[in-house]
Amino acid sequence: MAEALPVFWYVIIAVLWLGYLALEGFDLGAGMLMQAWARDERRRRVLLNVIGPVWEGNEVWLITAIGAMFAAFPFWYASLLSTLYLPMLLLLLALILRAVSIEYRGKARTDRTRAVWTWCLALGSFTAAFVVGAFLALTTTGLPIDANGDRVGGPFAWLNGWAVLGGLAVVGFSIAQAWAFIGLKTDGAPRQAAARFLSRWTPVALAPLLVWAGAVLLRGDRPWTWALLAAGVAAAAGSVVAARRGREGLALAGLTLFLVAAWSAVMIVQFPVLQPSTVDPAFDLTAEIAASGPYTLGIMAVVSLVFVPIVLAYSAWSYWVFRRRVRETHIPEPHAVEPV
Repeated sequence: MAEALPVFWYVIIAVLWLGYLALEGFDLGAGMLMQAWARDERRRRVLLNVIGPVWEGNEVWLITAIGAMFAAFPFWYASLLSTLYLPMLLLLLALILRAVSIEYRGKARTDRTRAVWTWCLALGSFTAAFVVGAFLALTTTGLPIDANGDRVGGPFAWLNGWAVLGGLAVVGFSIAQAWAFIGLKTDGAPRQAAARFLSRWTPVALAPLLVWAGAVLLRGDRPWTWALLAAGVAAAAGSVVAARRGREGLALAGLTLFLVAAWSAVMIVQFPVLQPSTVDPAFDLTAEIAASGPYTLGIMAVVSLVFVPIVLAYSAWSYWVFRRRVRETHIPEPHAVEPV
């Protein structure tokens, strides 16, 4: 039983990161599209209304994932976040900027001020997506750490091609996921734009994630995981077909299944290594080395088995409540709210 607890928590952490990428992905993508696609205020407010009921809740997945890493594998948490403290600080600032932009944009009294906050929202969303991608890519491809888990080299020793590839992977997936969610939740021009993007650009948006996953699988020793990745590619192809036929729900499901397959294949190949070392494979952090004690893992397992289903049920209920489409005709004209 004690030997199974680290495996259980590895799976839980993988699921938490998967939930963050799948749900926060369309939030971040919509934030980027506020500047990249929406050219008038009404369309920007449509995008904000699409993500408005859920964006804050989706960020809880990130907090929970990192918290679970701290509790279940403290050595992994300490090594990873101390090595990547600069990008994690950038992520924190980006998430703060994004949240402040959403709140303050609605209080802007002039078009110029509103445009500044729109740019801040787009920049914060892009930066957050890119940094999360770099963080996860470096977790799976390796960091310059020694036998004690300490960084070898300067504060930018982590910056390499894998970090850039991971950043582009999450940015690309977030944009595709955002378009799929926008197509499902809107009507009129945004829905048509979503169908055009998904029909033409889905392969380009998903290519970095596919390359990242394939590179990790090439370095692993579980060849059957290629079948899992192939199933994900088939799901992505099905998403393109569904988008062309106006089946937005199936398009969103196909993209999500692609993410599930790619991320699952990567995490399966990775285990039991939690953090590879680029200095020496002997310095790799494994689940056995980095895990908390059996008592801690056992208590947390019981708590998670009680509360995780409750959180999932509540999340599903909130998405069901806000399931209807948002149309441009639903958006009133901008107006200033005077204090009483």
